[in-house]
Amino acid sequence: MIVIGLSLSSSWGNGHATTYRALLRALAARGHDILFLECDRPWYADHRDLPDPDFCRLSFYDHPADLERWRSDIAAADLVIIGSYVVEGVVVAGLVRPWARLLAFYDIDTPVTLAALARGEHAYISPATIPLYDLYFSFTGGPTLRVLETRYGARAAHALFCAVDPALYAPAAQPGEPRWHLGYLGTYSVDRQPTLERLLLEPARRAPAWRFVVAGPQYPDDIDWPENVDRLEHLPPGEHAGFYNSLAWTLNVTRADMITAGYSPSVRLFEAAACATPIISDSWPGLDDFLAVGREIIVAETPAQVLETLAWTQSRRRDLSLAARRRILDSHTADHRAATLEAAVAAAETRGASESRSKRLSSASAPAGCS
Repeated sequence: MIVIGLSLSSSWGNGHATTYRALLRALAARGHDILFLECDRPWYADHRDLPDPDFCRLSFYDHPADLERWRSDIAAADLVIIGSYVVEGVVVAGLVRPWARLLAFYDIDTPVTLAALARGEHAYISPATIPLYDLYFSFTGGPTLRVLETRYGARAAHALFCAVDPALYAPAAQPGEPRWHLGYLGTYSVDRQPTLERLLLEPARRAPAWRFVVAGPQYPDDIDWPENVDRLEHLPPGEHAGFYNSLAWTLNVTRADMITAGYSPSVRLFEAAACATPIISDSWPGLDDFLAVGREIIVAETPAQVLETLAWTQSRRRDLSLAARRRILDSHTADHRAATLEAAVAAAETRGASESRSKRLSSASAPAGCS
């Protein structure tokens, strides 16, 4: 299996690395041999927190044309995956398509992708490129899958949600008192910031005796951070579990495009739940498909609702968080996603074999002189 993705080596400023690491580690454990090809970019090269993964081979290229170096590997692979946000992804797909036996697109940003296509922006995929893929794996499920097939000609669209590696995300062996009442982990995003303001910064202003924290890079210097809100510029994945285990509650904030599409869970949702950290979230269609609102996760719309939730007793908080952890371990681990990918690939191979057989039969039965 060959994956051409945005980044595996660096989690700085992107969530792709976390997703790829969990999925590829699970696939490797299931016996797959994997090569990851990453376009070498200085902003990732300066922040590499996994330069030598132990579950796959990792190589770097400078420009799409450099992929010629791996042409024989690509041709021999059972599956080639190209991810969203790959530099010059349309060009990469055009190069790889003639070489690959089975080619899949992994869209870790499906609602963002569709919004860009609607604007005529084709940075990493275009309407003409989508039908070239044998499989379209999408971070978003629900009605979006049919949109991909009917409007854009995706041959087979499958939900392949983010997931969690339970070996890396678990409750602390010796839990202590939480360091912060509420924390948020995520890169700055313009469309998420109003929700972060409403559901974390404003509650912090109203409860100056409580401690809050926001972890993640790229936040502008002009944000008015309350005195009781700590800032952590960047947390590598190896420190995420410790971060969640230091929180009484964590906040999940969803990007606007993801809310519109629905059925687009963040990997942070699964990571926090696996650590048995209770979650307060904004609301979006399909949330109940992943965690039951009121029993496994709390939805809040106002600062007052957040503060009321933060005042829960420890036992009530623990009941909610353990229910969420059970749900995630039952349905949303990286191994579950690896099995989903394998099933989709097997179906595509069967479909391809059937189509080839139909073409041979059609050719054999054609009257003489017909082409």
